[in-house]
Amino acid sequence: MFTLICLFFLMNIPLLVSSFIHPRYFWRMKQNKDKDGDLLTGCIFFLRAVEEHVEKDYFNYILNTQIPTENIQFPLALTFSVDEVNRNPDLLSNMSLVFHWPKDGCKTMSKLYSLMPLTEENQDIYPNYECNEEPTCLVVLTGPKWETSAMFGTLLDPYLSQQILQLTYGPFHPILSDHEKFPYLYQMAPKDTALPVEMVSLMLHFNWNWIGLAISDNDQGTQFLSHLRTEMEKNIVCFAFVSMIPANMHFYMSRAEVYYNQIITSSANVVIIYGDTDSTLAVSFRMWESLGIQRIWVTTSQWDVTTSKRDSTVGSSHGTLAFTHHHSEISGFKTFVQTLNPLKYTDEYIARLGWMNFNCEVSASKCKTLKNCSSNASLQFLMGQTIDMDFSDDSYDIYNAEYTAVHAAHEMLLQHVYNGNEHYGNCLKLHSFLRKTHFINPVREKVNMNQRENLQAEYDIFQIWNFPNGFGLKVKIGEFSPYFPHGQQLHLYEDMIEWATGTRQVSNSNFLIAFIGPRDVEKCMRCPEDKYGNREQNQCIPKSVVFLTYEDPLGMTLASIALCFSAFTVLVLAVFVKHHDTPLVKANNQNLSYILLISLMFCFLCLLLFIGHPNSATCILQQITFGVVFTVAVSTVLAKTVTVLLAFIVIAPGRRMRFFMISRAPNYFIAICTLIQIILCAICLLVSPPFIDTDAHSEHGQIIIVCNKGSVTAFYCVLGYHGSLALGSFIVAFLARNLPDNFNEAKLLTFSMLLFCSVWVAFLPFYHSIKGKVMVMVEVFSILSSSAGMLGCIFIPKCYIILFQPERNSLQTLREKTSS
Repeated sequence: MFTLICLFFLMNIPLLVSSFIHPRYFWRMKQNKDKDGDLLTGCIFFLRAVEEHVEKDYFNYILNTQIPTENIQFPLALTFSVDEVNRNPDLLSNMSLVFHWPKDGCKTMSKLYSLMPLTEENQDIYPNYECNEEPTCLVVLTGPKWETSAMFGTLLDPYLSQQILQLTYGPFHPILSDHEKFPYLYQMAPKDTALPVEMVSLMLHFNWNWIGLAISDNDQGTQFLSHLRTEMEKNIVCFAFVSMIPANMHFYMSRAEVYYNQIITSSANVVIIYGDTDSTLAVSFRMWESLGIQRIWVTTSQWDVTTSKRDSTVGSSHGTLAFTHHHSEISGFKTFVQTLNPLKYTDEYIARLGWMNFNCEVSASKCKTLKNCSSNASLQFLMGQTIDMDFSDDSYDIYNAEYTAVHAAHEMLLQHVYNGNEHYGNCLKLHSFLRKTHFINPVREKVNMNQRENLQAEYDIFQIWNFPNGFGLKVKIGEFSPYFPHGQQLHLYEDMIEWATGTRQVSNSNFLIAFIGPRDVEKCMRCPEDKYGNREQNQCIPKSVVFLTYEDPLGMTLASIALCFSAFTVLVLAVFVKHHDTPLVKANNQNLSYILLISLMFCFLCLLLFIGHPNSATCILQQITFGVVFTVAVSTVLAKTVTVLLAFIVIAPGRRMRFFMISRAPNYFIAICTLIQIILCAICLLVSPPFIDTDAHSEHGQIIIVCNKGSVTAFYCVLGYHGSLALGSFIVAFLARNLPDNFNEAKLLTFSMLLFCSVWVAFLPFYHSIKGKVMVMVEVFSILSSSAGMLGCIFIPKCYIILFQPERNSLQTLREKTSS
């Protein structure tokens, strides 16, 4: 018991510590607008190691580049990280790390291509030749926009891509995780898979159940909507509206007023914003805030850049909740930056680069009234309280990316992978080390590249204000960890919320009560199972019932093909009956041929039971008819193969063999095999009969009606029994394929059973991976293909001889051929 108590205490240490130690107050100055007016999309850095000592002053010339304030934080963070590595004697012994940054700083998308040192403009490359004296490997940091990283990765040809390892900073994006398209690209940011769960947990905590959503109309936005909708439906949280903002500016401008009216007329007081900060969604967000729309904005950390550029009004300045990836504080950043250039990096200038950490516990009374202070008074107070600069999520990704590359290279050095003349190692070797790199970074957090994409991110929750006087304030009010038990993942600091709102009544939904108003529980109603909410989420619309119908083009096509094959089978049967006295029909046991043709005709006709509105009778008939009719067909093939084999063995001495041939024992195979299948079907009907199954959740706005097999094990038993008969027929026919005879059909039977087995082996994985109408189509197609395969392989060649080469089917021709 004592051990369990200690274990429980250790698991809750992070929450216990965070309840007592959380000096997480931040402020910043509003950034100046970009002078060039062009939208900056990416910053690219090139890392390499040199065998010399590098002082901190080495980077001053790089940092003197003219660049807008919002992007200078990236080279500063990288300079801080590189200097920290160079001062560490345990990493890259006798070597120092440096980075190159283009003289024009961060680039727009149209100018980024010129930054690549391995482009055709900057280097002559000859196919199949290595012209450099030393093989090099270039480590590149790209970001923060995913388009920058994708463009860099796709512009390189296959040869150049093997000389570059690409590490990205900025939000995780699923496009960049395509390892076939980007084999040497690593994303440092974790996935946001837990973000929908965290947002819904926060909604439930404050009883917010009437939510608006504005997302970018792309694959990432659609995926986020799907995950968020799933979590909201589990917890009875409803969408008041969903605005999917198109990426195309022209199309967006034609509907901008619609999106504005949608949010202004909605009664939802909480709006989730999710998407790229350089998209039309950001244009909408800035417009909504500039027009004074008073809402609680729930978003992610990268939207700090967007909110910092606007001139906020007082009415809209208290309502942004931002979710940031949790990471430990990195101390000494401000001091480091100011020692680089004390004249340039003043306290006020640094305050424009990012969030400044300050301590309100020293003077809580001043902090409570800080929002009402004048600009000069606030600045004077905050300058005196500032502790350090805060690392943004993107800067922290740069910090980890630089350490990841260093640890991978250091591991190569330790294991002596390359010889003494090689420069920094071959990229393929470094790639094999980097993807397995795991270490504890200097702030005691684990970095594991082997499991990077499988890790779930932990989040900090901040409340952000932007004021007309140029200040921004940010307070950490809680955190979320997906690794804690359900119900304990969200932890909010009540004293922080009291500082932010002046009340502790969190349980009564009074957080930001000036904007939330009364509860919206009465407004939210779950639609019945047979209905779904419309786009505006203000009424329930009946779901459409979906099944494979004759009116459906595919259903009509399958039914027509089944009828055509049935008619063709009747025609073949008529040909065999008309020529029943010919040697070809007699030699292949005409009675078994008649039984096989009749069973194949019913196999085609049984497909009609799968098309149309399912009912109890058709569901039962589907399984029985399919099982019995196919058993008759396959067991007939088995009887024919045994007959062929016995026909050649009977000439050997022994009365027993003659008895089997005379008594036509192979014909009894059909009755015995069919009886076994009938017993199996009867057991299935008694234990777990088929029934009508309705699925209202797999497809949005649709109710899928299918026949449920009842017992999946029973269905597999039926298929397995068919498979065993087909396999037996294939083996016997294969053994008899080379026996001498003019009309030996063993080869035809072999091909028919090979096709039959191939179709149903391919059917199984599809049956497991699909649902609804498509699953019925696949089953119908499998029955159709296997039946047509038997009909075509066995009877088409015979019909060709009977109808078009009658001379080969006459007794006189056979006698002449035998005598000659």
